[in-house]
Amino acid sequence: MSKIIITGNTLTLEEVIRVCRMYEQVELSDVAKDKILKSRKVVDYFVDNETVVYGITTGFGKFSDVTITKEESKLLQRNLIITHAVGAGKPFETEIVRGIILLRINNLAKGYSGAKLETIQTMISMLNKKVHPVIPEKGSLGASGDLAPLAHMVLPMIGLGEAEYKGEILPGGEAMKRAGIPVIELTSKEGLALINGTQVMTSVGALALYDAINLAKASDIAAALSFEAHNGVTNALDNRVHDVRPHKGQSDTARILLQLLEGSKNTTKQGEIRVQDAYSLRCSPQVHGASKDAINYVKEKVEIEMNSVTDNPIIFPETLEGISGGNFHGQPMALSFDFLGIALSELADISERRLERLVNPALSGLPAFLVKHGGLNSGFMIVQYSAASLVSENKVLAHPASVDSIPSSANQEDHVSMGTIAARKARSIMENARRVIAMEIMCACQAIDLRGSKGLGKGTSPVYDTIRKSVPMLKVDRPLYEDINKCESLIINGEIIKTAEYSVGEMSF
Repeated sequence: MSKIIITGNTLTLEEVIRVCRMYEQVELSDVAKDKILKSRKVVDYFVDNETVVYGITTGFGKFSDVTITKEESKLLQRNLIITHAVGAGKPFETEIVRGIILLRINNLAKGYSGAKLETIQTMISMLNKKVHPVIPEKGSLGASGDLAPLAHMVLPMIGLGEAEYKGEILPGGEAMKRAGIPVIELTSKEGLALINGTQVMTSVGALALYDAINLAKASDIAAALSFEAHNGVTNALDNRVHDVRPHKGQSDTARILLQLLEGSKNTTKQGEIRVQDAYSLRCSPQVHGASKDAINYVKEKVEIEMNSVTDNPIIFPETLEGISGGNFHGQPMALSFDFLGIALSELADISERRLERLVNPALSGLPAFLVKHGGLNSGFMIVQYSAASLVSENKVLAHPASVDSIPSSANQEDHVSMGTIAARKARSIMENARRVIAMEIMCACQAIDLRGSKGLGKGTSPVYDTIRKSVPMLKVDRPLYEDINKCESLIINGEIIKTAEYSVGEMSF
């Protein structure tokens, strides 16, 4: 099995996915090991010389003016973990927990945190042997980093808390024992090094981001199928239209739609049936494109954050300094994940409007709710209800978390990011949007059947065939949630994207 080498500087979004979802193993580079050892020597120097450095020879937060002796340092770090593990809500999914551990390892591997090499190797063993701490999803303010959930990550390392191992939730110490991983004793700076950072929000958000990239591609496929179903006017996709307003995402979307629709006998030119389409078709490049530009912005910020030091204090071995700063503050991620949520909401908004035009006979010219013998059969009537409910829920979720703050630690930590809330909301919005787009794809295929296909496009034809292998045309009413589930699964597993890209090339943006 291949391994991902952790350097602290080169981790990519694709590598995160391989570790989180494919259980690929990791190991430290030799350079990273050397940096970790040098950083640890500086922490030992501070302790031995009783140098006043926050969190090493002092208490935390409001207690930063309380001096801690060398003899008390181990108890200080243990107390930090057990008192900060106060998360709430249901546990994070395994893939998110794996991302949290991976990102924390990468952060520590940069050699600016002062954790012992043995401690980091313990985390690597947990990741490689699939010991997954139970981490509640709520309770982080996003500054000083993700304190509460990261404390839950650490508990099994010291024999406490709970962890999942081989499908079973066990006491943390027992999970470690069964996996053959010795528990550790934290020493000076280590507790702080393990929990003071943005790895929870970044893990949640990175996974949502990866899914958002694929969902944007699925959105283009859905729009192309709706073009087929509506005899859409492709003049609006002419590259000349987009060259005079050269937003990258917009131009990319128009190009992709034309590639998917190449050779279609169902689409039309301006004036053949109508002069122009409604906005939900005609403005697909503008709307999808703006969301893609937002997604690319977020990707840039996430990949910076994944390879950054978000600890406090930061240890600088070259000058024997430990500088207190604010790199744990999640504001760059909070704003990014709020932006991601808004971008995904818009993909769902315009998808639902295209779906409405498919099921509404006054707009489509097709049988009401895409079924023959209406009245006896309700067809896809309530599919649009469900889609409308999801996009309305997204409107609530899209309210930015980052505009909120609340003081903590006796007003010492008086502005916080709420970045983890922003990431969790973006993930929920993505899941809602994915469901809506699956519904549009299902309805568009039904509309194509009812309209009578004259010949689908280069990309839409194989996608339609893939859908129809799992979801046959609706002739009489049947449980539709099963069909929607199948369409959504084809988005989740990437099958419709692979099918489209095999025919038209990579749908890059």
